[in-house]
Amino acid sequence: MKTLEHMPLNGELPSPKGVALAILELCRKDDATIAEVARIAQTDPALASRLIRQANSAAHGATRPVASVTEAIMRLGMGTVRNLALGFSLVDQYQNGPCGQFDYQGFWSHSLLMGLAMQRFSNMTGAGSSEELFACGLLAQVGRLSLATVYPMEYGRLLDCQDGAVRNLVALEQEHLQTDHNELTAALLGEWGIPGALIEPIYHHEEPERSGFSPGSRPYQLVHLFYLARRVADLGLAGENERNACTAELLLLGGKIGLDAEQLGATVDDLVLQWREWGDLLRVPASALPSFAHMSAAHAMRDEGAGGASALRVLLVDDDPTTRCMMEGVLAGALGHSVVCANNGHEALALAVETQPQIVITDWMMPGMDGLDLARALRATEWGQTIYLIMLTGLETEDEVSEAFEAGVDDFLVKPVNVRTLRARLRAARHYVQLLDAWERDRAQLKQFAAELAISNRRLAHAAMTDLLTNLPNRRSGMNALAKAWAAASRFEQPLSVMMLDIDHFKRVNDSHGHAVGDTVLRDVAQAIQQSARKDDSVCRMGGEEFLVICSNTDLKAAIQAAERLRRMVERLRIQAGDAEIQTSVSIGVATREVGMTETDALVNAADRALYRAKQAGRNRSCVVVQGQMRCFP
Repeated sequence: MKTLEHMPLNGELPSPKGVALAILELCRKDDATIAEVARIAQTDPALASRLIRQANSAAHGATRPVASVTEAIMRLGMGTVRNLALGFSLVDQYQNGPCGQFDYQGFWSHSLLMGLAMQRFSNMTGAGSSEELFACGLLAQVGRLSLATVYPMEYGRLLDCQDGAVRNLVALEQEHLQTDHNELTAALLGEWGIPGALIEPIYHHEEPERSGFSPGSRPYQLVHLFYLARRVADLGLAGENERNACTAELLLLGGKIGLDAEQLGATVDDLVLQWREWGDLLRVPASALPSFAHMSAAHAMRDEGAGGASALRVLLVDDDPTTRCMMEGVLAGALGHSVVCANNGHEALALAVETQPQIVITDWMMPGMDGLDLARALRATEWGQTIYLIMLTGLETEDEVSEAFEAGVDDFLVKPVNVRTLRARLRAARHYVQLLDAWERDRAQLKQFAAELAISNRRLAHAAMTDLLTNLPNRRSGMNALAKAWAAASRFEQPLSVMMLDIDHFKRVNDSHGHAVGDTVLRDVAQAIQQSARKDDSVCRMGGEEFLVICSNTDLKAAIQAAERLRRMVERLRIQAGDAEIQTSVSIGVATREVGMTETDALVNAADRALYRAKQAGRNRSCVVVQGQMRCFP
């Protein structure tokens, strides 16, 4: 993510003023005390009352209410007080601004509800300090305010062009302003001292599935909580016609943190009450909303009404034109479903393949292919097994019912059809379709989670066997590779050699240039070893400045040649450390598997002894041990 210095900004960014700025600067000092912060905060009565209110909030779980600013700061913590003062200062300053198309009041209303929701949900899940996350929720969209402040004319035109989609707005911002509100939010939060562990989830919270965080990790939990809090805030500002999608999604998101519909409804209703109280305190508009249960019920009622995206796809099959016309009028006109009609079973089967209906209502007695044959034909297909099938019949004997259920029928309607009964049967059918849709979504999510888990496991397995600094296999991986090479050498009666390497005078590099330069030397030497190794050689970092090279199907002579080639390559390395140029070298111990060696440790120990001899002999050389005899090169 970019820093403020790398952003093409040509105006003054929003920043805290007055008391908030003084608190921010004081909290940056290591020796700042609570008494000093309280003394500054008390000079602003509005800020003082807000801090006390926040410290006494129900979400904090305090048993004794606080009455002084000092107690409030002690309870909240200086970091949280700094963030709250920052947020409240920006709310007070930017109630309006130069960008005519930007809704400043609506922005802060949304941000306030998002902050309160983040506080509540983090408190429920234990994701972090609820007070700190309240401030983070309040400031999670501050990049939008900043763009409206820095580029009032340009940003206004972008807001006129955008279609409401988050990704569309980000693309427009990048195209016309060379940055976007998420980048700017992250840069500002970093400038103000918000921890990076919180900035990353905030940066990705608009599209959490694209964050790349590992499922189950704290960033993954936080980014989804920020998204949930944002959707609650979206509901707070949504129009009546927009609440359908919000309530439906919130029910799904709430379930992911263990809230059923009743618990989620109670939580949202309580958040709206808090929102209105805080709105009065901060002079931010906060509208009254119907209860969540009422909004959910209204959503369900609209689902059952005429028209809308919730209309069911119905295939009606009857050879009687009068019955077919009456039923179509009820299904399409009164109930608002999408209806396709067929005269007989053969025509119905062809239409079913084409239209993939969710519900089939078919007469039993028809010429050619009757209702039972149609039911059996549909159930014989994979997609036909998910259709809800209602049979129309003039009689309803026990034998007929048994035969129909064996053919795959789900329900019956006795002719002549009663409209009220038909409506009741379709309500059951709708419930089945909704459950089926929910099951399909859950299955898709489980498949996605399984795929993400497999990827995460592969990453963990790779990390467990990889040295993070050099990206070479680590000691554990190297020992596993040596065991496999040993087994292969035994099975095929092939030679096996190893090289143990140590960077010469490495401690001197760390002492003279620092550990950061030492890490650079380790990485460059590791890369040189990897490049010098042959295709079938295995290289690993044993720890510190030691490396192991496993040379499969390699006799002693070839191993010595490989060691000398590697040593000369490292000797030629020139490693830049600022203005200085570092030249280094390695000492190498070479050993080959001999008769009498029964395990890998014996081979490694022999190479270790040869390495020790190479260092004794003056370093920057290779030594080999053969039947207890040592020899060094050059």
